[in-house]
Amino acid sequence: MIVSSAPFRVSFAGGGSDIASYYRRQAGAVLSCAIAKYSFVIVHNYFNENKYHLKYTRTELADTLENIAHPLLREALRMHRVEPGIEVASVADIPSGTGLGSSSSFSVALINALYAHRSRFASKDQLAEEACKLEIDILKEPIGKQDQYAAAHGGLNFIEFNSNGGVNVQPVVLSSEKMAELESNILLFFTGSQRDTRSVLSTQVQAMETDEDKFRTVERMVQLAYEMRDILMSGDLGAFGEALHRGWMMKRSLTSQITNSAIDEFYDAARAAGAVGGKLAGAGGGGFLVLYCPKDRQAKVRQALSQLKEIEFRFDWSGARIAFAQ
Repeated sequence: MIVSSAPFRVSFAGGGSDIASYYRRQAGAVLSCAIAKYSFVIVHNYFNENKYHLKYTRTELADTLENIAHPLLREALRMHRVEPGIEVASVADIPSGTGLGSSSSFSVALINALYAHRSRFASKDQLAEEACKLEIDILKEPIGKQDQYAAAHGGLNFIEFNSNGGVNVQPVVLSSEKMAELESNILLFFTGSQRDTRSVLSTQVQAMETDEDKFRTVERMVQLAYEMRDILMSGDLGAFGEALHRGWMMKRSLTSQITNSAIDEFYDAARAAGAVGGKLAGAGGGGFLVLYCPKDRQAKVRQALSQLKEIEFRFDWSGARIAFAQ
């Protein structure tokens, strides 16, 4: 039996520049962290050697790959030439459609589990590259590359996307005191709504491809990602929070699907209560509200957002890993 895990992520700046429509024209960059909330994949030999037994929100028992309904499972098993007689189950700490990169975390954990099942090692870059191939090239999902690399590597990273398709992952190094302060000053609140990431991202991609002003907005978001990396490394966390707010103002201007009146009310209430800045995690439209707020103001922010579910978390430093093998 193999138990594999990969963390979810919180993106701070540069989202959208990891999509080919952007980085093929101009190099992109994002600043993000992995959090200790995970997708788990269990792989085990199945008693019936002629069947694929798959368990997620539903259960599948299939004779052939073509009969598997779950696209990620079907194509990952095809990529790795896995024959029947295998059982794959998945669970997660947080549901999909909430902006924390759950699909890519699942993909990375699944690919790592399939390698481990055959007693093979795959590097973190290899896991991320294969997850990108699976989701973007094979399944044609309208997504970028940042989630796969964040899930594979873990940690707090500045990730660059080159026009030739290459990806550079650069850990952001802070003192232990500053890292602890940053970790404790980031709050996550679930807005209560999940959304179809494909629809939101497809609209953003179309906007970048057809509207030069929208492309230039993403360009400014990339510049802000570099600025925020440098701000973090200087230790000025207050300025980091303010830059987070500026980035949200840019992002919400890309399409009307990114935010709505309810989300705006939550965000404004958090800022009025003491949060310095924030944004919606992921593509937008729902999911988690990410806030930067010093500890002495957090009680008031929690009171202002008392109707929302807060998720406590810590940073993840391991990335994708095999938690159990026997």
